[in-house]
Amino acid sequence: MMDRVKEALFSSIAADIPDARVLDLYAGSGALGIESLSRGAASATFVEQDRAALAALSENLTTLGLDGEVVSGTVEAFLAGGDGTFSVVFVDPPYRLSLALVNEVLEGVSALLVNGGLMVVHRESGEDAPAAPTGTVRSDDRRYGGTQLWIYRKDES
Repeated sequence: MMDRVKEALFSSIAADIPDARVLDLYAGSGALGIESLSRGAASATFVEQDRAALAALSENLTTLGLDGEVVSGTVEAFLAGGDGTFSVVFVDPPYRLSLALVNEVLEGVSALLVNGGLMVVHRESGEDAPAAPTGTVRSDDRRYGGTQLWIYRKDES
């Protein structure tokens, strides 16, 4: 995610970050979870399967002196384990992942999201919006050049 997109995103969700339990799926170098920790999140869990990305992520956390739980494996396996609940979830799948698979992942994420929590989905501009997962509503969508962000919030009832 480009720096200007990341900055705009965090400006829009700033109130949700302090003391949040953050989940960064398809974490890559960990930019979104690390940004959350630097803005006061209580914890961050990073899920990534690529070895090179995992090495970069671990190095980034060490260099910045931040603590985070790094999970090596697929997002699908992590979600199937149903381990924990989160108040902010970033879903940044590879663009090649089909919308149908993204929708399945979001359903799994919804089960781990606390009431009132949010998930941010990052995709390529021009793609159809993922379906709102069970118990959530789409609260915002933003386009930045070739990037599209959708924000879903878990119903508080």
